[in-house]
Formats: sequence, C-alpha cells, structure tokens
Amino acid sequence: MQQYLDLLSRILNEGVHKGDRTGTGTLSVFGNQMRFDLRDGFPLLTTKKLHLKSIIYELLWFLRGDTNVHYLQEHGVRIWNEWADENGELGPVYGHQWRSWPDYKGGTIDQITNVLEQIKHNPNSRRMLVTAWNPAEVDEMALPPCHCLFQFYVADGRLSLQLYQRSADTFLGVPFNIASYALLLQMMAQVTGLEAGEFIHTTGDTHLYSNHLEQAKLQLTRTPRPLPKMKINPDVKDLFAFKYEDFELVDYNPYPHISAEVAV
Repeated sequence: MQQYLDLLSRILNEGVHKGDRTGTGTLSVFGNQMRFDLRDGFPLLTTKKLHLKSIIYELLWFLRGDTNVHYLQEHGVRIWNEWADENGELGPVYGHQWRSWPDYKGGTIDQITNVLEQIKHNPNSRRMLVTAWNPAEVDEMALPPCHCLFQFYVADGRLSLQLYQRSADTFLGVPFNIASYALLLQMMAQVTGLEAGEFIHTTGDTHLYSNHLEQAKLQLTRTPRPLPKMKINPDVKDLFAFKYEDFELVDYNPYPHISAEVAV
C-alpha cells in the first residue's frame, strides 16, 4: 500500500510539531486522502503485520451496538481496555451512535439499518451517511470518535464508502481504520447485492506521535507486497448475522510486526 507509505513520508517531511491531549507530542499535517479500489485486493498493510482478529471483532462489536468491552475481552481483544471503566463501560461510543442515536422524541435511530435500506431501495440518495459524532453526548464518551462520519455511494453496480476521520493516529490507528472500513464495505456490498468499489479515507489532523517516528522510518524501508484477499461467507445475507468465522484472509504475506505504544 504505497498510499500509506507516502502518507508516512509526507508527515515526516512536512509535519509540524504540535502538543496533544496525551502529552506525547506529534508531527502533524492537516487534510489527507487515500483511495483503495477493492478490486486490487484487501487493503491490509503488508509492510508490517496487523492483528486482523482485533479488527474483525471490533467491527462486529460496533455493529452489535455494544459499548462494553466484555464482548471484546471474551474474544481476546484488548484494544479498548485502557479507556473502559471498572465495569467495562465506555459510554455512548461508536456502537451506540451507529445503532441507537437518540432522537428528539425520546426514541432512537438505527443509522446502520437506515443506510442499508437506502442502498437497497434508493441507491441514488446523497443521504446515505452514518455519523458517530454526537455533540450532545460526546462528553459522556470515554474517547470521542476519531473516525466520525462515513458515506456510501452507488454507481455502475459498485458500492463505495468514504470515511472522514477527524483525528488520525497514523502509525497505529490508521492501518486498523483502513482495514475495518474496507471490511464493512465488503459486508455491506454482499448483503445489498453490489460489488465492493472504492474505500476513500479522508483524514483531518493526521499525525505521528513523537514515540512512533523511528518505527515509521523503519516501515519506509520496506517495499509493499501484493495485497491479500478477503473471502466472506457468501451465504450470509444479513449484515447483523456475520460471525468471526465468516471471514478468511488469504495470501497475506506481511513483514514482521513493529511494536509501538498507544498514546492514552
């Protein structure tokens, strides 16, 4: 994925030094876009090994509307542990906003189901959006949403998805985000009878933490390898019925993992 390496290089060469909430410090650029055509393969980084299990279970957790880390922990996924309270709760984070956005009448809005229906029955709609950024509840969240808005687009039998991410931890977070939303796109395409098109990743504050700079430079010494393929169980036609076992990654040949600390 040369697009990703180009982004690392851009931040290292053009980034400005900024302080941040965690106190770690960053090199940052503002505004970036990467495009991935899923016909070219599944966009999972090959220049370092990623933990696909965490990516899949986190996405299934979002789609459940869940906001407690117990489901993740039961499946050996610990990526949200640092932000959870003593009961495992995170507040009204992604899953809550995707599936149970509060409306002004006292009810809730299932944004995922709504957008599925639009893709199926009104594919030319320009309103096929899901947002996780709820100003009324953002202060109640353990971590406000970084990837906060995504939109679907149907043309020529292909379904595409564009994500806007306000804050992009480029070394640790962005590779996960790319794979997660590419997988969501494949799942949505399958259950709506469309071909997966492009995943477009637009980011705002796009940064490398100061303790990730050497790792980024190491990654830039590695030449991208051919992308793997993601096989999805073709029998699943209900978005909310997918299980971990329905996904199979084939021909993934990454370089070794590169360790880096999460800025909390």
